[in-house]
Amino acid sequence: MAVNSPLPIASELKPVAGVEIGFAEAGIKKPNRKDVLVMKLAPTATVAGVFTLNRFCAAPVQIAKAHLAAAQTSGKPIAALLVNTGNANAGTGELGLSLANETCVALAAQLGVDAAQILPFSTGVILEPLPAAKVIAGLPQAIAGLKADNWYNAAEAIMTTDTQPKAGSRTVTIGGHSVTMTGISKGAGMIKPNMATMLGYLALDAKVAQPVLDQLVKHAANQSFNCITIDGDTSTNDSFMLIATGAGSLEITSVDQPEYAALRDAVTELSLFLAQAIVRDGEGATKFMSIIVEEGSSVEECRKIAYSIGHSPLVKTAFFASDPNLGRILAAIGYAGVDDLDVSKLNLYLDDVWVAKNGGRNPDYKEEDGQRVMQQSEITVRVKLARGAASATVYTCDLSHDYVSINADYRS
Repeated sequence: MAVNSPLPIASELKPVAGVEIGFAEAGIKKPNRKDVLVMKLAPTATVAGVFTLNRFCAAPVQIAKAHLAAAQTSGKPIAALLVNTGNANAGTGELGLSLANETCVALAAQLGVDAAQILPFSTGVILEPLPAAKVIAGLPQAIAGLKADNWYNAAEAIMTTDTQPKAGSRTVTIGGHSVTMTGISKGAGMIKPNMATMLGYLALDAKVAQPVLDQLVKHAANQSFNCITIDGDTSTNDSFMLIATGAGSLEITSVDQPEYAALRDAVTELSLFLAQAIVRDGEGATKFMSIIVEEGSSVEECRKIAYSIGHSPLVKTAFFASDPNLGRILAAIGYAGVDDLDVSKLNLYLDDVWVAKNGGRNPDYKEEDGQRVMQQSEITVRVKLARGAASATVYTCDLSHDYVSINADYRS
């Protein structure tokens, strides 16, 4: 059960003009589950994305990046996204590239476009060839079911070990124009962003020039999906895609337009919601933690320390056990790699409880106060470095017995 994350309500997920969604049950890994997703885009749409930096990036990631680049030079826009779950098509070499290309060719033929106008995505087990024939066999069902209000089914169709779909919608008014945006995400394990470590798709009906969208997706990712960690593992596959369909009345051609900042903030807020939903549904998670590092000399060092805390198995298991063994947090700060850190000026808080003062145990700290906070399902760890004005926040979860069980049994 996800931590304080209610199921999305299908009727509250708003259609985005210029996007049609269809799905199929292709039996890629298990029967009777949604595992193929097609997102058909209007010809007016622009698409931008960020991808994993794992050197073993999967075949679909390589192809999607190439097709995105081709679309910007050929003048032929991205026509559809094709997603499968149950198989990652990663670590599969030239065969994996060939199989992913086969699925693009098949979908392109049925939509009447070029294969280079299709972006493929896969998630699931690594080191196993993609069952392309199953994906292709599911395409007619997905295409026949294309409709605008299929976002809930889309969220279900990209799940792997997720316990629930993750989706959200927003309608905002920017410069007198109404903008509708809806997004979905998936991920529960192998989550440590080095962009990206999950699947995320966010569509909005504004018209956004390609260079602006390229900048916007990077900003949104850095403030959301690049601020989460579950287990410190950077995935081979996953991607965050931003789609501006051009079907609405708002048009943004430059980041200097006053409307850009408002759109950027709205997209980032929804992206953060989708990113946090991944952490709340982390494999075996029982607690959601915000790690805030303040008063740093740079955002980079603040993030380095926040991730060091968020990745520590000792810290994460202490939170699972509600054990206020908080010296583990100080240890994680100390080995984070900030070599000139003056720990004698450091202060550590657990929610409202002042735990460490000037690098040592706060004389007023009582362990029962720490345990009170540790028993909560949502906890904030705040570190003050006394080095400057920079800050960063990372979101993570605890590490439970179930995480081990889920990953020991993942392929069965």
